[in-house]
Amino acid sequence: MSLLSALAPQVNTIATAAEATAKTARNVAKTALGAADEAAKRAKIKETAQNFESSFLSVMFQQMSAGVKTDETFGGGQGEEMFKSVLTDAMSKQITKAGGIGLAASIQREMLKMQGLKEQ
Repeated sequence: MSLLSALAPQVNTIATAAEATAKTARNVAKTALGAADEAAKRAKIKETAQNFESSFLSVMFQQMSAGVKTDETFGGGQGEEMFKSVLTDAMSKQITKAGGIGLAASIQREMLKMQGLKEQ
């Protein structure tokens, strides 16, 4: 019996193990990509929910201050009208960033359900 024919079973075993290892590596890579995709989806959903809450608060603040008159000596005029929306947007973003009023959390839960993802 030649050396080559004696080593053939071991070579086949090694080749089979290498194929199994490669398959496992592909599955691990696929799982990692799936987890990264899910994490990206979750981040986008959270951002979208917070943006919605911020927009809602901004509209609410604009409506609240619509009838408020400012003393002409220290305010009012075109400058105030022009920057009032900027102020309300900034306030609403800061409120949302600090935890908000709970609207973003509710929206985020519903969006996760719609995507078939569970809450963490």
